[in-house]
Amino acid sequence: MRILVTGGAGYVGSHCVRGLCAAGHDIVVYDNLALGHRQAVDRSARLLVGDLADTDLLLRTLSGNGFEAVMHFAAFAEVGESVEEPLRYYRNNVANTVSLLEVMRASGVKKLVFSSSCATYGIPSAVPIRENMPQDPVNPYGRTKLAIEWVLRDCCAAWGLGATALRYFNAAGAASDGRIGEDHKPESHLVPRVLQVALGQRSEIKIFGLDYPTPDGTCVRDYVHVEDLSGVHVLAIETQSEGRFRAYNVGTGRGFSVQEVIQAARQVTGHDIPAVPAPRRSGDPPQLYADPTLIRTELGWRPAYTDIRRIVETAWSWHGQHPQGYA
Repeated sequence: MRILVTGGAGYVGSHCVRGLCAAGHDIVVYDNLALGHRQAVDRSARLLVGDLADTDLLLRTLSGNGFEAVMHFAAFAEVGESVEEPLRYYRNNVANTVSLLEVMRASGVKKLVFSSSCATYGIPSAVPIRENMPQDPVNPYGRTKLAIEWVLRDCCAAWGLGATALRYFNAAGAASDGRIGEDHKPESHLVPRVLQVALGQRSEIKIFGLDYPTPDGTCVRDYVHVEDLSGVHVLAIETQSEGRFRAYNVGTGRGFSVQEVIQAARQVTGHDIPAVPAPRRSGDPPQLYADPTLIRTELGWRPAYTDIRRIVETAWSWHGQHPQGYA
């Protein structure tokens, strides 16, 4: 298929572009490079620098150029920032997605895979999290993702769009060959922040809360490797049918605590990584991990990386060779 990938120069998007190219698809990456990196785009793909708000460029790109599907990653994704600047998030994440859908409809493109999030569940009443559990996000970022899912459901019913929402948990790791990885500025994800301590770029890692009702008192999260995410996106787009909405949790089904991640990083890097306690962050659930039964049953997807140490090893390979990221 010929597929337009919005946000394909970003962390998850760039890994998925590699997977799509390896599977033989014809890929055009559409990215404004505000958060993405030109160097992360696979050589087999074409990069078109553009913003989703530029509907004229989007329309010229999609119309009459043989596109069969869109994979949509472009979004702001910082929870704290979304609390401080909610309108910025609703404009970029929701309004720009509506514009994208209008252009898709006008161009006759009826297949979409959407990068959703477990943040749509908010603080779950139980774990593991299943797709039929209530979605009650606790921050603007999560609400924008849920709002887009509502829009997609309605478009599937109204004009035959086929859409898949992939609610993934904590993306982590880097390409197994070390060629691309995670580069955010500022960095908010736990694994790269811990590795920055090993690289001497941070003096310590803060642990936000030591008194959660978990085995070691720290938060537990489901870490899914970006190459596993890439594989599920390929499966989703290749099995998408028009007029149908699907939603899947994408996680390993197992959680690792903050302490376990730090210990894995110590073992992988051979560095003493000082960790200091800090107060809990508002809205942090004690545990978040997926029940992947539905995606395993319907798409046959199983993650290759289920051990946190292996995930950290790939991240360390990338960060060790690229301590300043793509710069």
